[in-house]
Amino acid sequence: MDVSGEEAVPMSEQAPQKGEYETQWRASLDDPEAFWLHAAEAVDWDRPPDRALESHPPFHRWYPDAELNVCRNALDRHVDAGLGDRAALIYDSPVTGTTRTYTYTQLRDEVARFAGVLAGLGVGRGDRVVIYLPMVPEAAVAMLACARLGAVHSVVFGGFAPRELAARIDDATPSVVVSASCGIEGKRVIEYKPLLDRAIELAAHKPAKRVILQRPEATVELGSDDVDWAEAMAAAQPADCVPVRATDPLYILYTSGTTGKPKGVVRDGGGYAVALAWTMRNVYDVGPGETMFTASDVGWVVGHSYIVYAPLLVGATTVLYEGKPVGTPDAGQFWRVCAEHGVSTLFTAPTAFRAIKKEDPDGALLSGYDLSGLRYLFLAGERLDPETYRWASDLLGIPVVDHWWQTETGWPICADPMGLEPLPIKPGSPTKPLPGWDVRILAPDGNQVAPGVDGAIVVKLPMPPGSLPTLWNDDERFVRSYLSAFDGYYLTGDGGRIDDDGYVFVMGRTDDVINVAGHRLSTGGLEEALATHPAVAECAVIGVADPMKGQVPRGFVVLKAGLQPDEDELRAELVALVREQVGAVASLKDVAVVPALPKTRSGKILRRTMRGIADGADEPVPSTIDDPAVLDTLRPVLRPTGQ
Repeated sequence: MDVSGEEAVPMSEQAPQKGEYETQWRASLDDPEAFWLHAAEAVDWDRPPDRALESHPPFHRWYPDAELNVCRNALDRHVDAGLGDRAALIYDSPVTGTTRTYTYTQLRDEVARFAGVLAGLGVGRGDRVVIYLPMVPEAAVAMLACARLGAVHSVVFGGFAPRELAARIDDATPSVVVSASCGIEGKRVIEYKPLLDRAIELAAHKPAKRVILQRPEATVELGSDDVDWAEAMAAAQPADCVPVRATDPLYILYTSGTTGKPKGVVRDGGGYAVALAWTMRNVYDVGPGETMFTASDVGWVVGHSYIVYAPLLVGATTVLYEGKPVGTPDAGQFWRVCAEHGVSTLFTAPTAFRAIKKEDPDGALLSGYDLSGLRYLFLAGERLDPETYRWASDLLGIPVVDHWWQTETGWPICADPMGLEPLPIKPGSPTKPLPGWDVRILAPDGNQVAPGVDGAIVVKLPMPPGSLPTLWNDDERFVRSYLSAFDGYYLTGDGGRIDDDGYVFVMGRTDDVINVAGHRLSTGGLEEALATHPAVAECAVIGVADPMKGQVPRGFVVLKAGLQPDEDELRAELVALVREQVGAVASLKDVAVVPALPKTRSGKILRRTMRGIADGADEPVPSTIDDPAVLDTLRPVLRPTGQ
């Protein structure tokens, strides 16, 4: 890893060798031991690995004999190399009108001091800390402080309802919870302390202490078990980095939208650090001194990997953004952030760009900002429809890179590796599997299907470093949930196909396949057709019960801002589009124009909830929903009068 004072030349300027992708991908599968030991040289180890992989099928561990501290790799080693004055983290909050920059030295000192706070509260190696914070720098500080001590953090998305927070507290059994007086979503101030207090009332496990960050937008009265963040920091002594085994857990991250006992995805530190460092150079083309803006939340895996850990591991600058892509004050916020902070790589979800496209379909707001330094736009988190891809590509004139991964994998499964060897883009595909990922398409009987045929997307074991080794305290559920469907494979839960060129097409979750009179149709394919209409900003298709055909598709479209077409004519055009592009077998005849679609706070459309309501179920409002009012406006459309 280059942590010298010299600026790294971007890989994009080094004329990558043709065939380099295929060479590295094949090497990673033929000899994973050699490939990942070489990649491990990018990380500083307290005890370097002598071997990469230890297998006890179906379980696999990476760097089992090695020791390191991930926080030291993210902060201290850059300061020790003389780069302490380089910007590490930029906090940009349009909702509070605040911008603040932390150098590597400043961030290291904040983290070391907060690690001292946690140590003073009895937190040590292997102890769990639940972090329930909004998008503020203290969230990253708390995560890195846990890593510094060898403690295990579990970040819960800020604003989660008490019941979901309580379930995560009971599963992780933390000794300390770190929270804030409030969070801000749009123009709403959400008080966290009452939510936290209620969660602890509901939880069987009672954390010993709660550290509370007081924010000026809403201060709260602290109780006997509460510790004021600022006061504790003022009195704390900085703590040093604690070396831990590479296989020790760095964090637990619970998958969103779980019912019953949540699934705690475990991430071990050594393999994760190696994988993230590899992706920054080879996928995102970001090196020391460059700036990456990942517009997500630290509560999700994207935030863990590409807001907090990966940029800092390679000595880059990361932007932590508190706000939404539209509003506060307009849909040009992403352009402002990129221009003001010299962003070279922007990473967000397709839903963010659909929101921008809806409010500013012609991209007029872009003209006010200098984005000459922006080289790439990466999109992930949900399927990127070709229409949104084309809109973003035409608007920005830079590579728009769809890529696909999951909470469980920790980093991309498929992507166009911009730093290694940019490959031709195919709209609708996240390109090809990255080194380490042996992706297959299987039929229900477990046989591999022919190119172009849809099936279950799986990954041949072992998965590469950084992917989940198990679930927290639940090996049996890990095997049952991910490894039992097809022997020797990890089940992604997504369906799709691989074409003759090796490009993967992810068409959606396997439960988003509908069966119309015996014909299996992907809702992603139907949505792809609807999205090509020039009036459509975003759309969703669900399958609903039908007494004759088993299921029929229902479409929902949100129009671009300022458009008021004749709805009957629009529906006819949309039905004709689907018939033309998918075929008469789709039988899509029901399309509703709606003001918005219900989404989680991470931007995923709540299709399962929509299906439940449409089929007459007494569907509760999910705790993960971004705006419950949107679902309320859709109920009459989803379930017409008389049902």
